[in-house]
Amino acid sequence: MLKNSFIPYKGYYSSPFCRWQGSLALDNAIELGAKTAKRWLESKKWEPTIFDYVIFGNTVGQHHQFYSSPWAAHMMGARVPAVAMSQACTTSTTCLFFGAMGVELGLFKNVYVMLADRCSNGPHTIWPNPLGPGGEVISENWLMDNFNSDPAVGNKMIETAENVAKEAGITREECDDLTVRRYEQYLDSLKNDREFQRRYMFPVEATVTKKDTKLVEEDEGITPVKKDVIAKMKPVIPGGVLTFATQTHPADGNCGLIVTTREKAKELSADPNIPIQVISYGCARVKPGYMAMAPVPSARMALANAGLDIKDMKVIKTHNPFIVNDIYMAKELGIDPYKFNNYGSSIIYGHPQGPTAGRLIIEGIEETVLLGGGYMLWAGCAAGDTGAALVLKIG
Repeated sequence: MLKNSFIPYKGYYSSPFCRWQGSLALDNAIELGAKTAKRWLESKKWEPTIFDYVIFGNTVGQHHQFYSSPWAAHMMGARVPAVAMSQACTTSTTCLFFGAMGVELGLFKNVYVMLADRCSNGPHTIWPNPLGPGGEVISENWLMDNFNSDPAVGNKMIETAENVAKEAGITREECDDLTVRRYEQYLDSLKNDREFQRRYMFPVEATVTKKDTKLVEEDEGITPVKKDVIAKMKPVIPGGVLTFATQTHPADGNCGLIVTTREKAKELSADPNIPIQVISYGCARVKPGYMAMAPVPSARMALANAGLDIKDMKVIKTHNPFIVNDIYMAKELGIDPYKFNNYGSSIIYGHPQGPTAGRLIIEGIEETVLLGGGYMLWAGCAAGDTGAALVLKIG
C-alpha cells in the first residue's frame, strides 16, 4: 500500500481516440504525444521544468524509437532523465505505478507520465537470417502478426476470449446485450455537448499535409452498437460468441498524467480539496490462452494490497478488448456488469494500447469526483495472458 504518491486533480489529460488509418495516422506517436503534452502544459501555465523525471509508455515502435523517452522529454521541454516502458494494454497502469513508487521512495518529486501510441501504419520489421534458405530474412508485421499469434501459446487474442467464454459458460446473448449497454454508457459522455468528456479531453493538432494541420477535438470512428444489428452478425470464429461488434478496434491517441507528492499535488490541483492518492497495484498471469481471465486475479491483488474489498469501490473501470472480459470479471467478483464502465470504455472508443488504460483511469477519477469521492478500481488484461490493476482514493 502506498501512502505518499498523488495525482493533482486535473493534472492529466487524454486526447480523443481516432480509429486507425484516421486523422492521427500520419503523425509519429512519440512526436505527437510530446507536442500535445507541451501544448497542454502551456494551457495550464505550467513550465515543463517542474518535472524531474519522465516515464514514456508505448507499444508500437515509431521512427526514433531507440531515443523515445529522452527525445519525448526534450520535445515537451523537460530536459530531464526519462525511461521507456512497454507492457501492451496495461502500459499506462504500470507506468503510473512505477512513477508512484519513485515518488514514494523519494527518488522523484514530480513525474510526468506520457503515454502515446499509433496503431496506424505500424512497423514492418525484418531481421537478418543468414542460416535461412538463401539467407531469407525473418519478418514481422508489428500489429497484425502479434494480434494473430502469441509466440508462447500460438493462438489469436480473440481465441483467448473465446476460451474463457466456453469455460465460464458465457453466451452470445450476454455478449451482445452488455456491448449495447457499453455503447449507451459511452453516449452518456456525449450528453450536453460532451460535458463529461470536456472534463479531461484535450485536442490534438494532427498533420494533414506537410504544411497543413487540423485540430482533432472528438473521438473519431465510433461505430453505433444496436442490438438488432449485432444480433445478425456472424461470429468471428465459427461457433464462437464474439463478433466484430463485441470486441474493440485499433486506434491512435495519447494521454498524460502527473504523479507527485501530496504537497505538490495540492499546489498543482484545480481543487486542493480533492486529493487523488495512488493506493495499490496488482498484476497476474493466468493459464496459457486465457488472457480475458487476467483482470480478476490482478484486481484481487490490488484490493488485497490496499486492504479493501470490491464492495468498497465507488467506481470500476476496465480495459475490455472483448466483452467477455467484463462478463467474466462480474461473475467472479460478484458485481453487476451493467453498473461499471460508466461514460465509456475501450470496447467502444478503441484501443491505441499505450494510452488506453490512462484514459480509462482519468475517466474513473472524474466519475468518482462527480459521485462525491471514494475508491476507484481499474483492471485490464494484456498480451501474454497477463493483467494489471490499480486502486486510487479520490477525495
